[in-house]
Order: sequence, then C-alpha cells, then structure tokens
Amino acid sequence: MKKTFLLFAIIFLSFTKTKAQVTFRPGIQAGATISKIGKTELDLKSKTDFYIGGFGALKLGKIYTLQPEITYSRQGSKGSVEGFYYGQSQTITEKRSLDISLQYLSFITMNKFNLTENIYLLAGPFVDFMVGDEVKYDKSNNFFAPISKGEDIDFGIIGGVGFSLPKGIAFEARIKKGTRDAFDDVNGSATVNTNLVYQIGAAYTFGKK
Repeated sequence: MKKTFLLFAIIFLSFTKTKAQVTFRPGIQAGATISKIGKTELDLKSKTDFYIGGFGALKLGKIYTLQPEITYSRQGSKGSVEGFYYGQSQTITEKRSLDISLQYLSFITMNKFNLTENIYLLAGPFVDFMVGDEVKYDKSNNFFAPISKGEDIDFGIIGGVGFSLPKGIAFEARIKKGTRDAFDDVNGSATVNTNLVYQIGAAYTFGKK
C-alpha cells in the first residue's frame, strides 16, 4: 500500500512539474524579405520587401516550443521580360523591365528548439494563400509579354535561427521555400517557378521577462 501511494505521489509530482513548464505567450514579428522566383525562363533577380505577423508560443518544455504563426508576406522578383508589339510593317521583339509583386497570407506551424538560453532553431511547414498580385512592365505601343501569375496556394518548408534577448526581444533569420508554381513565364510552359524567400527580422513575445 505504501509502495502504491509512493508511486502515485511520484507520478503526480512529475505531472505537476511538467504542467508548470507549459506556458503560452502571444507575440508579433516583422522584417525584410529578400525573395526570388526560381527556375524561370525569364531574367529575374531578387527583390526586397517586407513581412509582418503574429504568433502564439506554446512552450511545452525547456527545449521545445510549438509556435503557430500567421504572417503577411510580400514576395516576388525583378528583372526583364521579352515581348513584342506591332510596328508599321513588322512585329518588333524587345526586352523591357519587369517587376513581379506577390502577396501571401502565410499559415505556419513552427517548431522551435532551444539550443542554449539565447540561441534557437526554427523549422516547420507552411501554406500560403495569395491575397494580391501585380505584374508591372512598360505596355506602351501595345507591348505584350506572355506572362501571368501562377497558383493561388503555395506549400513548403520554412526554417531558420534566432537569438533572443531579455524582455521578449529576438532577432531571426529564416529561409522559406515554396513548391508550387508561383508565376507562369510562358503560356503552357511546364516549368515550375517556385518561391525562394529569405526573411531577416525581429520578434517580440509578450509577457516574457
């Protein structure tokens, strides 16, 4: 009887200790995005924009935190596009500057692993819903380029590293890689043009001392 009571006491104390480690704190984050649409037939380079969002940090232990996030992210590329327009007696082909802007609402299931008191790793899947798109190029003389936006939903993986300071402030660097066709560079092309995004920013967790 004493052994049974002792066993239940140990289990109860262990459970209480584990529960005491579980905390939930909301937070906000923002920073710069350096993005590029890869595997495209266009001459595209990286583009700088921004991201902003919020998260809920559910700390389940000393090392591991489950952190769902909702983020508004502006991505895309800059470069040039080849198109054509009709002259007086012929079709004229030329290249013009191109600016692709894609805006997404990202839902991320982030897994946070504390390596030390200040350094942590981040990794998890995301699903992006396109909430805005804009393709800019000079359309004078009825210039036409065979390009259009890709799929409205993107799936992928995001990972990174962070450094936390006292009072809930942290700085993070992340890499976000999509898997779906973000932009169609040629009508009917089989090329899959995926998003690649670098994020550099800061996060603030409320209620952290």
